[in-house]
Amino acid sequence: MKIAVDAMGGDLAPQAIVEGVIQAASELPSEARIVLIGRESAILEIFNQNNFTPTNIDIVHAEDVIEMGEHPTKALSQKPNSSIGVGFRLLKEKEVDIFCSAGNTGAMHVGALFSIKAIEGILRPAIAGFVPQVGGGHAIMLDIGANADCKPEVLAQFGEIGSLFAQYTFQIESPRVALMNIGEEEQKGSLTSQATYPLLKGNKKINFIGNIEGKDLFNNKADVIVTDGFTGNILFKLGESLYEIARKRGIKDDFIDQTNYESIGGSAIIGVNGNVMIAHGISSPLAIKNMIGWAYKQVKSKAYLHIAQALN
Repeated sequence: MKIAVDAMGGDLAPQAIVEGVIQAASELPSEARIVLIGRESAILEIFNQNNFTPTNIDIVHAEDVIEMGEHPTKALSQKPNSSIGVGFRLLKEKEVDIFCSAGNTGAMHVGALFSIKAIEGILRPAIAGFVPQVGGGHAIMLDIGANADCKPEVLAQFGEIGSLFAQYTFQIESPRVALMNIGEEEQKGSLTSQATYPLLKGNKKINFIGNIEGKDLFNNKADVIVTDGFTGNILFKLGESLYEIARKRGIKDDFIDQTNYESIGGSAIIGVNGNVMIAHGISSPLAIKNMIGWAYKQVKSKAYLHIAQALN
């Protein structure tokens, strides 16, 4: 198994990224290798600073970097030898099994659509966030930012692909799928929510449990939480803020610790023909290390193949 990591993507790159890779390398199962993509001299310099000799890491040199503020489509076409461009080329050619980056999120999303492309039948790929649950484990919420506006058919499909992703990633036989709304009653919510509810309810392939509210986000009500990317992003970032507030107030709590963005480190793009994970731009070495651990699980789950199979 080859896990590709963009060494140059992120506000603290390449230092934090390479240090995170060094931490992950010692904990990875023997069947896995890390492929670091970026400026080789910069990567080797950080290895030397840490007195690190890689045994399960390969370096693929990429001279260019797509900066955080660049226009995704323009940057990808003008910088084919950027770390993101090279990463997607390797993924498309099946030289690597997953590509992870803390770089330009737009470029990662566009890069996935241009290279490995959306699975046939997918209306809109989504970014899925892992949401910690009070009783332990995680739910996935989709979308958390790729599609700010969603039609009912798109949200209904999120329920189906989210269910498959949860089933194979978390080994849950029949994941509970819920629609995020402003009330539990069927007729509640926006026009879009009201139109989405019957589509989810009528889909016999999923275990739809109805609407949930914001107060249920962490309460182990659902395994898959369906929402548009606008609402999902706000909820997800609100959840992540709990850790910083608690830390500043001197509160130590096992559950709140899990809301720290570093504890998972990345979010999956679901609905494309391959494995892609995107991380926070501010990712620390710990976040990168944890993202690589989840990347390993994602490859093992083969979730994207199960989604493709179910849709075609």
